Amino acid sequence: MKLVLASNSKSRKEIFDMMNFKYQIVKSEDKEISDKKDFLEYVVDLSRVKANSVAKQLSYEKCIIVAADSMIYMGDKKFEKPKNIEEAFENIKMLSGKVNHAITGVTIKDLYKNQQISFYDITDVYFNTIDEEEINWYINNDTHILERAGYSISDGPAISFVEKIEGDYYNILGMPISKLCKNLKEFGYKISDFR
Repeated sequence: MKLVLASNSKSRKEIFDMMNFKYQIVKSEDKEISDKKDFLEYVVDLSRVKANSVAKQLSYEKCIIVAADSMIYMGDKKFEKPKNIEEAFENIKMLSGKVNHAITGVTIKDLYKNQQISFYDITDVYFNTIDEEEINWYINNDTHILERAGYSISDGPAISFVEKIEGDYYNILGMPISKLCKNLKEFGYKISDFR
């Protein structure tokens, strides 16, 4: 089976590598826009945009495309990648002592069987209270401050901010691997088909 990851994300590639998947990367070439206001619908919609873009590029080639889109939100605020360290500081300050939510929308487009499914996953991330001195040290010493909402818990000191998580850890990294594998099985595939 040919598996295509519609992403050049380092963390998504690492998750596929951990699974020992044999896969090809083809990035979406379409503009990633959605008019969905609901955050869950928004990430799912963008995952569909990416999957459809890659399907067009591969024309009639038979494969299974996996596309994903992720975001962090809290209340009614969506946290984009910070544009600079000042914005990263404000993001971390807002997240301090609160619960933020990592959401990922995923689309599996099966061009062997001409079927498609989209789903999402949510992981709750509980932050400790962080004082301004800690935040200043962090934004001046971590290379990940311009990623996601301004933090990465996979390979940086921001892990010290996190009291606990509820849900799939890998969803925070952009790929809810357990749900992905479950849906591939429901399509009739074994995980070993992709190794």
